[in-house]
Amino acid sequence: MSIFIGGAWAYANGSLHLGHISSLLPGDILARYYRLKGEKVLYVSGSDCNGTPITVRAKQEGVSPKMIADRYHKEFEDCFSKLGFSYDTYTRTDTEHHHEIVQEIFLGLLEKGLIYKKEIEQTYCDHCEQFLPDRYVEGICPVCKEPSRGDQCDHCSTILEPLELLERKCKICGNEPTTRFTEHFYFSLSSYQTLLENYTQEAEHKNFWRENAISLTKRYLKEGLQDRAVSRDLPIGVSVPVAGYEDKKIYVWIEAVSGYYTASKLWAKETSNDDSIFWNSTAKSYYIHGKDNIPFHSIIWAGILAGLEIEPLPTHIVSNEYLTLEKKKLSTSKNWAVWVPDILDRYEPDSIRYFLTINAPENRDADFSWKEFIYSHNSELLGAYGNFVNRTLKFIQKSFDGVLPEKDISSNIQDKINTLYKEVGNCIENGSFKLGLENIFEIVRFSNKYFDEQQPWKQIKDDTESCKQTLADCVYLIGNLAHILTPFLPFSSKKVMGMINTTESQWRAFLVKSQHLSNVEPLFERIEPVRIQEELERLNMQTDIG
Repeated sequence: MSIFIGGAWAYANGSLHLGHISSLLPGDILARYYRLKGEKVLYVSGSDCNGTPITVRAKQEGVSPKMIADRYHKEFEDCFSKLGFSYDTYTRTDTEHHHEIVQEIFLGLLEKGLIYKKEIEQTYCDHCEQFLPDRYVEGICPVCKEPSRGDQCDHCSTILEPLELLERKCKICGNEPTTRFTEHFYFSLSSYQTLLENYTQEAEHKNFWRENAISLTKRYLKEGLQDRAVSRDLPIGVSVPVAGYEDKKIYVWIEAVSGYYTASKLWAKETSNDDSIFWNSTAKSYYIHGKDNIPFHSIIWAGILAGLEIEPLPTHIVSNEYLTLEKKKLSTSKNWAVWVPDILDRYEPDSIRYFLTINAPENRDADFSWKEFIYSHNSELLGAYGNFVNRTLKFIQKSFDGVLPEKDISSNIQDKINTLYKEVGNCIENGSFKLGLENIFEIVRFSNKYFDEQQPWKQIKDDTESCKQTLADCVYLIGNLAHILTPFLPFSSKKVMGMINTTESQWRAFLVKSQHLSNVEPLFERIEPVRIQEELERLNMQTDIG
């Protein structure tokens, strides 16, 4: 089977925070798992370097948009690498390749009669002397009456046009904009109302999407799909490939989501592979993002693919709810955030991956607290998992000169592990990553209990063969637990596999060969609880400065 996995493209206008990682991490878990299953996997993403947030940030700093995009794209690559994200291709939207493919998509829709021209009224700033698309306009959402941008309300998720905002202000200068007429291209999204209704019903019936994706998509469909503008008067981006309209840019909502397709074409070009296996009716596709991106994937990207007759439409939509910080909403403007470059400087990537998975906002908002983060590391990763690995292998070093005992593994232990592979695999495929990780740590706790009940420190004196049996069972548990944890905790899993000299690469139970142990070392270091207060003080200090 061919598996396509697309991680949402973050705007390259500022550092990544834990909310971004919380939304995107499921993509890497999926990719690592399906590779172990032996499936053909293409996992792509990139930095959005064309969006208005970049130009707004550039104007604020008095530098070019490219300087902003270059700075944060490099930082993103570094962060994802340190966190273990295993992208097959991580690119950016300001490449020549991306521009060319997006233009081809635009022309393909135009040739099919699905894009047409229309004169519209648009916000214009007389002070800045320019049209103000989407995020250049801020105001009050007409639906929920909360502060909003001109593309989408963060509070109620309504997709907006800048003119719909109440109390409009220019993001750049703060003045109230006027309006002017201009001509733009529109995509006939409304013509896919019935198709997308049936598509959503099928996803709901097969439980392919999370509940938030189903309910929000149904809401838009119930309101009736409207044709959407596909061009804007912007200083940067992909130029409209139509004579006389080259000064206009293809709007981000069609251009950015097309990045999944352009990245796949880039991978094919750079690796001399055929990407068509990922774009046909037999392929399975996962799209990984936060809830604010749902309609852009379930409606807009699905509509574009339908218009181009490209399959599959997104089969699985993995859309997280929001991550809060110390019970408060993340705010980049107020600097109320845990920035990824900072946390990576002080903590291990597997600790971050573990907490953001076991505490993932899969069905409702979840909170990141420094207390819970440090306690979960010390109790679960160090106290349960790390302790089991260390006490077993150290005992073998001490009592058997580091030679792994050779015994047939107890049938009940084998049954537990075989069941665990199936359960965790099903959880990952269904997007229930938190439950999958919980199931693994249930067996970790069972393993510690088994070690304690068997009491190998007594068995070594009274019954050496029984002691060997206990340790053989425990090493079997260690090897397979590390293997099953590979999609979740790749760094510590690699460390364990190195200690027991195992290179298993398939999603199945395996036996650890008898051998001499070497390089046995602790999996995790204890984080002192005093760090909790230090981190809270750091957070409050950066907020005051911000």
